[in-house]
Amino acid sequence: MKIANTGLSLPQGKIKYHDEIFSGFVEKFQPKKVSPYYFKFLPDEYESADIIAMSDESLLDLLILDMEKIEGRLSRTENPSEKAVLEKCLAQLEDQKPICDLSLDNSERDIITAFGLLSFTPTIIYGDVSPDANIVCRDGMDKAGMMFFYTVGKDEVHAWLVEKGTDAVTCAGKIHSDLARGFIKAEIISAEDMMTAHNMQDARSKELTKLVNRDYIIPKNTVLEIRFNV
Repeated sequence: MKIANTGLSLPQGKIKYHDEIFSGFVEKFQPKKVSPYYFKFLPDEYESADIIAMSDESLLDLLILDMEKIEGRLSRTENPSEKAVLEKCLAQLEDQKPICDLSLDNSERDIITAFGLLSFTPTIIYGDVSPDANIVCRDGMDKAGMMFFYTVGKDEVHAWLVEKGTDAVTCAGKIHSDLARGFIKAEIISAEDMMTAHNMQDARSKELTKLVNRDYIIPKNTVLEIRFNV
């Protein structure tokens, strides 16, 4: 994920996320390959960002850009639905709050998405101008509704980032398109339970795993093993 940031003392470029669950699996399995998750910190690159992190002193600079877009559109639109939601957003911005924190229904969100308002991107605000980079990553995931699932074993330990509420077949496709195409079942176990077993086979013998169908919503911090046939 890309995190645009302004007014904060943060490292720039790719940053490895320090994940205690991932580190625990690496220590346990001693895999041949490790694949932690990396965030990318980008100064001021709002348009390409998945998350925006700001100092509270810099927030108004971001909101003003959205105000200008909305005021320009309000001067031209004759659509009453569009006008209503734009005025709602403008009031939010004038209250010095980002659009991402505004309660919107699906139709309103569709309207706003079309305008590319910058603060509609999940935006986190800090009073401390030197927050810990790992905390910013964690806060950004929470704000954006993201989570990790894992694949583990002697060959590789891998952390995968997906949206909360993602189903099993979509997680399978995140690992490899063939796993989604030939999906049969997903065998799942919580990260906590996985740490008590020697491997997936041992976890299975202890009845710690569960087989689920393609539409099963995967909880955060779950270990997956996909059964498939292509």
